Amino acid sequence: MRSYFWASVALGAVAAAAAAAPPPRAIETLDRGLVATPAKGGGWLVSWRLLASDPRATAFDVYRDGRKITPRPVTNATAFVDPQGSADARYTLAVANGAPEKRSALMAPNGYLSIPLTPPPGGTTPAGEAYSYTANDAGVGDLDGDGRYEIVLKWDPTNSHDNSQAGYTGDVFVDAYTLEGKRLWRIDLGKNIRAGAHYTQFQIADYDGDGRAEIAMKTADGTVDGTGTVIGDATADWREHGGEVPQPDRTGAKVLADGSKVAPLVGRILKGPEYLTVFDGRSGRALDTKPYDPPRYPGGNPTFEQLRDTWGDGYVNRADRFLAGTAYLDGQHPSMVFGRGYYARTVVATWDFRAGKLVKRWTFDSSAPGNGDYADRGNHQLSIADVDGDGRDEVIYGSMALDDDGKGLWTDPLFHGDAMHVADLDPLRPGLEKWGVHEQVKTNGGIGSALLDARTGQVLWTKPADTDTGRGLAADIDPRHVGAELWGSNSRDLFDVKGNAIGPAPRQTNFALYWDGDLLQELLDKTTISKWDWKTATAVPLLSPEGLASNNGTKATPALQADLLGDWREEVVWRTADNRALRIYVTPYPTTHRLVTLMQDPVYRAGVAWQNTAYNQPPHLGYFPGSLTASETAE
Repeated sequence: MRSYFWASVALGAVAAAAAAAPPPRAIETLDRGLVATPAKGGGWLVSWRLLASDPRATAFDVYRDGRKITPRPVTNATAFVDPQGSADARYTLAVANGAPEKRSALMAPNGYLSIPLTPPPGGTTPAGEAYSYTANDAGVGDLDGDGRYEIVLKWDPTNSHDNSQAGYTGDVFVDAYTLEGKRLWRIDLGKNIRAGAHYTQFQIADYDGDGRAEIAMKTADGTVDGTGTVIGDATADWREHGGEVPQPDRTGAKVLADGSKVAPLVGRILKGPEYLTVFDGRSGRALDTKPYDPPRYPGGNPTFEQLRDTWGDGYVNRADRFLAGTAYLDGQHPSMVFGRGYYARTVVATWDFRAGKLVKRWTFDSSAPGNGDYADRGNHQLSIADVDGDGRDEVIYGSMALDDDGKGLWTDPLFHGDAMHVADLDPLRPGLEKWGVHEQVKTNGGIGSALLDARTGQVLWTKPADTDTGRGLAADIDPRHVGAELWGSNSRDLFDVKGNAIGPAPRQTNFALYWDGDLLQELLDKTTISKWDWKTATAVPLLSPEGLASNNGTKATPALQADLLGDWREEVVWRTADNRALRIYVTPYPTTHRLVTLMQDPVYRAGVAWQNTAYNQPPHLGYFPGSLTASETAE
C-alpha cells in the first residue's frame, strides 16, 4: 500500500523554479465527506476524505449510532466495511483518540444520492416551435462555506443548437442544489444567450477568498439573477429574425466567390452588448458585471464583413466558440479564464474578483503582433496546469499554451482538435504530458494524434491519420505497462506512453475514472462504467443503472465526474431519463489504498472546474498514483 500526497509529487521541478515559487495556494476548506453505501460483497462501505493537511500517520475510527465499531484505528485506507451496517444506521467519524464529528454520513442505500429536480417550464419560439428542458452539465463548489459541496446545474432547451446551425433556442437556466436536495436558486440567462455546447461555460470557485464559492459566466441583456434582478436591458431582443450571409469555406479565409452557399441567420446573435457576471453562491445574486472580454467586435454591432475579417466568418460560428477555466495565475488565488475562438483568431482574457469587483488581469490575442503562430491552434476544450513548476498555472488551449503572465509559452502546427488530456501520463519522465487528437490532418501533415511535453510543446511521438480523429483518451488501464495507456478513434491500437502498440484499444473513448478498489482507472461511457480486462482485451461492465441518460449527444458524457464524497474514488452524476432527478453514484468497492482527496490536487481540481466547457473531458491528476514498475503478475 502506498500513500500519495499531491504536495509532494511535482516530478521534475527544478531547484530554481522551486526557489521562485510563490506562497502556497489557497484551497477549499473541506469536511470529511463521510458517505455510506452497501458494499460489494456484503455489509456497508463507509468512506471519507483524507486531507492534504493530515499528518501521514493520521488514523480514524468509525462510529455507528454513537458506538465505535472499528476494532482498531483505520490506517491503511479511508474506508471501512461495517458487516452489520444498515440504511437506518447513523455513521460518524473521529480522528483516532478524538471525539466523533457532529456531521453524520450521507446515506446512499441504493448506491446513489438523489437530488430532485424541477425542470424549467417549456416554451415556444417566435417560429412557433415548442421546446422543453433537459438537465445538462454540472459543476461543484462550496457555495455556503460549510465544507460540503453544492451542485450547480445547467438546463438546456431541447432546441439547443451547435454554432454551425441557425434557429431559435429557448433560454438557458442555471440552478444550485445542496447534496440533500434543496434548490438554492435559479438564474435565467435570457433570450440573448444562445443555447448549445459552446455558449455557456460556467466557472465555480472562491474567487474573493471569503470562504464561499462564486459562479462566473457570460450574460447579456435580459439575464435574470437568482434574486429576480435583471442585468442590462430587460426588453432588448438581439436575436436575428431573418436574413442570411455568404458562407465561408472551411479555412474561414474567404467567402465563396459564386455566393452559392449561404448561412441562415435566424436565431443567431450577432449584435448587442455582452457581459461577464459573477454571482453569489448562496443566493444567485449578481455581484458584479463587466463588458465581456473579448468582445465579438469593438462597439458590439459589427457588419458581416467586419465579423468575417475578425473571426473568419460573418455568422458567429467561429466568434461564438467559448472556453472557460479557473487558474491560479499568481500561485495563490484563483482567477477566471474566458476564451473566445479557436479555429482562426483566439483571444483569452483573465479576470480576478476581489473586494466585490471584477478586475482584468491580462488578455492574449493571436491577432496581436508577434502572436500569429497561435492562430487556429485551439481545441474544443482547454486544460489548466502548472506545467513549468513555478507554482503558477498555465493555460493549455489545444496545440498551444499560455504562461501565467499571459504571454505565449509554446505553439505547435498541429492545429485544432476535439479532445486532449493533460496529466502525468509518463511517471518516469519529468513533468506533465499532453495527449491530443487532431482534426486538420490535411494541414498538419497527416497527424491524427500526438503526445507532447506539456511544458515545452515538444512533440514526443505521433500517430498518422487521413481523416478527422474525433475521439481520444488517456488512462492507466493496463498494469503491464508503466504509466497511462493512450488511444484514439483513428486507430484500433492501444499505445503505451512510448508510442508502442500493445494490443487492441477499448471502444470506449469518452471518460476514465477511479471507481473500484485498485489504482487502475475504469472506463465511463454513456451510463456504463466498465473495467478493462487487459488479458482478453474486453471492457467488463461494473455499473450500468437503468433509467438514466447521458448528455451532449454523441459525446455521451455524464452531468459531472468528480471526487465529491468519501475517499479518493470518484463519483458520477447522471440525470434520470425523465429529468426529474440527479443521481450521484458512489463506489461500493472496498479498497486498501489511501490517497488524499483528488479535489486537493491542483490539476484535478482545475479539471473539475473546466469539465463543463464545450466538449466535456474527464479531470486528470497532476501526479501518477499507480505503480512505477510494470506489474510482474498483472493479476
